[in-house]
Amino acid sequence: MSFKKMSLLDNHLSSMTAKSVLEEELYFSKIILMQEKKAEVLIKKLDGTVQPFDEEKLRLSLDRSGASPGAIEYIVTHINNELSEGMTTSHIYKRAYKLLKEKEETSAPAARYSLKRAVMELGPTGFPFERFVGEIFKIKGYKITLGSILEGVCASHEIDILAEKGDELVLIETKFHNELKVKSDLKVALYVRARYDDLEKNNFTGQLKEKQKHQCWIITNTSFTKNAAKYGKCANMEMIGWSRPVGRSLQDLIEETALHPLTCLTALSVSEKNNILKTGNVLCRDVKNNPSLLESTGLSSKKASSVLEEISRVCVPRTH
Repeated sequence: MSFKKMSLLDNHLSSMTAKSVLEEELYFSKIILMQEKKAEVLIKKLDGTVQPFDEEKLRLSLDRSGASPGAIEYIVTHINNELSEGMTTSHIYKRAYKLLKEKEETSAPAARYSLKRAVMELGPTGFPFERFVGEIFKIKGYKITLGSILEGVCASHEIDILAEKGDELVLIETKFHNELKVKSDLKVALYVRARYDDLEKNNFTGQLKEKQKHQCWIITNTSFTKNAAKYGKCANMEMIGWSRPVGRSLQDLIEETALHPLTCLTALSVSEKNNILKTGNVLCRDVKNNPSLLESTGLSSKKASSVLEEISRVCVPRTH
């Protein structure tokens, strides 16, 4: 190749390299602009307040459901493209849930993604929730009693769950809410602590054994107001909400014990779930251990098999 041709090629390559660098800079500039635009999109929470859309939070919740990396990218991309000012968190959840069902080969990730709302479907009375929480403590090695009536110095009190293990005695108040936007407030924390103090003065009606430690817990399926959480910490109470405290939240307790409520199953209709709940069974595990429940509530053998298949995929302990 002649010197002239080599010079022309070198110039061409230099030109191409400069052009590629420019294109790359433009590309990343567009990405940065898109991210800045996303940060400016305010979405409306269930309580009516607004906050910037948090893509990372969506990714984490999808990853927690067991969604595949490909499905996560697919859903996040779609949600980002559809974002608009004032869009509600409820709309984003429903859209992500629908896309998850469409994208994944099995219904398990969608079922786990809907866990918070599935717990809410245990209502409206709150008693199935009380029983549900009790089963979690059973799995964790506690002996539990539901609805105990204990005598304090000033009055008698009904305790939702009395949990005992070794040198621990835990009095648990469960607060179930039918709406995600409702929080347990300061009044709840105050009256639970007042009852606990009254019972403590009477040695918990003889329930407290020698050298046994005693604790006061409140467990809710939503969250606590800031004032309630602040008081609980000051009053040495264990305040367990859906996502707080991190690592010990209600969601963590459910996932580590694999005690998923049967209401999370996508293979059952609302009426079918309610028919099973009426029998006093609230867990996927209950159905797995007693499959005849499905047929006794009117399900065909074929549909019962699909429900059991979903349970085997959904109700496994979370490992990460």
